[in-house]
Amino acid sequence: QVQLVESGGGLVQPGGSLRLSCVASGIIFRLYTMGWYRQAPGKQRELVATITSGGNTNYADSVKGRFTISRDNAKNTVYLQMNSLKPEDTAVYSCNAGYVSLSYWGQGTQVTVSS
Repeated sequence: QVQLVESGGGLVQPGGSLRLSCVASGIIFRLYTMGWYRQAPGKQRELVATITSGGNTNYADSVKGRFTISRDNAKNTVYLQMNSLKPEDTAVYSCNAGYVSLSYWGQGTQVTVSS
């Protein structure tokens, strides 16, 4: 059974930082492209960042220079370091694992940026 479990969300003030984690089980983690997506209320889900099995990264323009995605294959974990957070970063952040035609999602973790 495949599971993706996110953690690390919460309430943070503008300009603050959070680190999200997503632990995967039931997959050969090192083969998968891992991604973070977010969905704000009333909006469509959008890509935040991805990291391939080879370590290549891709970011949405809105988070470039502020967010960093990384992975630890030994721990089956992907991270999203979020710095200089803005109120518009408020959303449910979900982890995705993709390999060929396979795609799995976690349940998400809420990030709220507010003073």
